[in-house]
Amino acid sequence: MGFYQLHRTQKLPAKIDEVWDFISRPTNLKKITPPYMGFDITSKYAGEKMYPGIIIAYRVSPVFGIKMNWVTEITHIKEKEYFVDEQQIGPYSIWHHEHRIQPIESGVLMTDIVSYKPPFGFLGSIANSVLIKKKLNDIFDFREKVLNDIFVNPEQCPADHDE
Repeated sequence: MGFYQLHRTQKLPAKIDEVWDFISRPTNLKKITPPYMGFDITSKYAGEKMYPGIIIAYRVSPVFGIKMNWVTEITHIKEKEYFVDEQQIGPYSIWHHEHRIQPIESGVLMTDIVSYKPPFGFLGSIANSVLIKKKLNDIFDFREKVLNDIFVNPEQCPADHDE
């Protein structure tokens, strides 16, 4: 029944080209996903760069260590401004994630807008109140920390961040 949105912003003291280069590489998704989620890209041809229409398949354990398949399509891209991923197969009835970046005086403002609808009607609404909303915030808290390590405090980031 419920439809929800998560809206997060983060300022990074970096150049737009650097931030875009990092966020537009499918292989970097694992780096910004908490390890407990067991995130692995299963697509053989995920590519070095996203493009409109690319399909990216993952295995992920979002809850209780239960592995599930998740397939997203990058439906829209405007180079160095935004891209949108939409779930094609996965746990949500609707998942639409808009990633926006824009230059600001001190670097880059990154904005994530996740619009989602859990499955199972009113049970999904209860699950959102009890579990999903908190889990999504935890994931984005982790992303914020990792991106700060990469762009704000690179000396604290593992050496392989630019693979």
